[in-house]
Amino acid sequence: MKRTLLTLLAALALLPALADEGMWLPSLISERIDDMRAKGFRLTAEDIYSINKASMKDAVVLFNGGCTGELISPEGLLLTNHHCGYDAIQKHSTVEHDYLTNGFWAMSRAEELPNEKLWVRFLVRMEEVTDRIAAGETAAQIVEKAKAEGTGYKASVEQMYYGNQQFLFVYEQFDDVRLVAAPPSSIGKFGGDTDNWIWPRHTGDFSMFRVYASKDNRPAAYSPQNVPYRPKKHFSISTKGVKEGDFTMIYGFPGNTQEYILSDAVAYIAERSDPAKIAVRTGRLDIITKAQESDPALRIHYAAKHASIANAWKKWQGEALGIDRRGTVAAKFDYETQFGLWSVGRPEYAGVVMGLRAEYDRIMDAYFAYEITRETLSTLPAAYTPEERAEECFARRKFAEQALWRHAFREYGRCPKVYRTPSYAEGMARYKSPEAYADALFEAVWEGSDSVAMQPAVRLREETKRMLDHISWMLGTKSLRNLNSKILNELYTTYIKGSARMGPRAGLLSRRQPDAPRGLRLRGRIRVRRRRIPQTADDARRHHRQGQSRNLRLRHSAVAARLYASKNYGRWGIR
Repeated sequence: MKRTLLTLLAALALLPALADEGMWLPSLISERIDDMRAKGFRLTAEDIYSINKASMKDAVVLFNGGCTGELISPEGLLLTNHHCGYDAIQKHSTVEHDYLTNGFWAMSRAEELPNEKLWVRFLVRMEEVTDRIAAGETAAQIVEKAKAEGTGYKASVEQMYYGNQQFLFVYEQFDDVRLVAAPPSSIGKFGGDTDNWIWPRHTGDFSMFRVYASKDNRPAAYSPQNVPYRPKKHFSISTKGVKEGDFTMIYGFPGNTQEYILSDAVAYIAERSDPAKIAVRTGRLDIITKAQESDPALRIHYAAKHASIANAWKKWQGEALGIDRRGTVAAKFDYETQFGLWSVGRPEYAGVVMGLRAEYDRIMDAYFAYEITRETLSTLPAAYTPEERAEECFARRKFAEQALWRHAFREYGRCPKVYRTPSYAEGMARYKSPEAYADALFEAVWEGSDSVAMQPAVRLREETKRMLDHISWMLGTKSLRNLNSKILNELYTTYIKGSARMGPRAGLLSRRQPDAPRGLRLRGRIRVRRRRIPQTADDARRHHRQGQSRNLRLRHSAVAARLYASKNYGRWGIR
């Protein structure tokens, strides 16, 4: 869930059982509002997105670059996921004040905890700038003009439909965001990695923060004199629940999408990239878990790192499984065949699929090397800081840290030889094994040795960065969150345009659903589906075999029933 340049999109996405599905920019949601109202939506397009009055966009924030938050009070109170606030909760936790395990609740404004480098962004506006760029204005010029419009303004120009359209997104960023509340991990992280990315979930996945501003309600660095931010709009929380057939809408920033990539890219993800990265992260998680189980202080120290590593690790497992189960590679290949037949006699589009395939063949090894390097050598610290060395548990981290270095050097061997750093080849020749080579460099970094002893580690790090930069240069882009290149982007611009012209049945763009790194989306009415809860162990095993649920529960143990009947909620009770 980490940083990329974020795009801001909106989607009206219904469950697959319903006919309509898509994704739209909030500024263009008026094109869908009649359909939404026919399905039960009672508000207007202006209520969703407006630059002239308060609208829903003013109550939804991008939380620290990778999550969504919602304002739920007129005094800046913000609700987000527990895992989104996890890093902040961990940094405030100690063995004596273990907020990860026991939870935290500020009983007054004075008890709310500030968080360095934690920020939220509100969308100010979005606008299409395709014509401005076509007229000669650069994206950098457009961004600089937008940033100068207000205090704390951030801006970016993002491509939609692989460059067929460009949109400017302008945000207002607030940097004083304080922790207000978090449930204990037994609630906020219930189910752990087993339940993550699985539906349905039974996790109390929430945490609360408050946005602070200057006295004139503008963005400001942390100061005790700051006051709670007064939002243009906030949401009220309903406890009424939903009925089957109710219109429901989700407005937030999910992860990036790659709906339009070729079957070659999907096969790369499922058969090469995901399996390798899963294996690398499994080893890292095993090392960190062992350290956490050995020492309460290490459990807290590594908690956020464990959660961060595990999040994508679990996602990739489901991604590869889903691609296989749904026959995605074959389905995309069939579509590409249709496109090829359609393109005959249309010179602009003829050969574009073959061009995409040729480019994938050219770049796959290089991009795989990029991914493996980022997952191995790039995860190692250049140094252990004075602040780290001052921590009470620092010395006890050595065994785990050394194991992580060994694991990274060993797994870097997956990198195609042509893209390995010269230092790695020399080190392997000298020390005969990745473990021995890792130990030699680790000891110098761990001890904070003099510059001479540190030189091999410094050289390896510099060469690693140069190799990543070389791959980026070779691919012609720095946008490498996914398998990508400058040539691919140019070819996809044509491919997407052609797909839109194939007609509403075959055309990818008939639903106006642009890919984006991340997006603010709307999800429309769903049918509330009730799943049968397993009643017996035999039921549970049957559901597991059928793949209907990986997170099985048996109804009411006798102990749980007695606790519920007693109404004894302990320290969490409200009288």
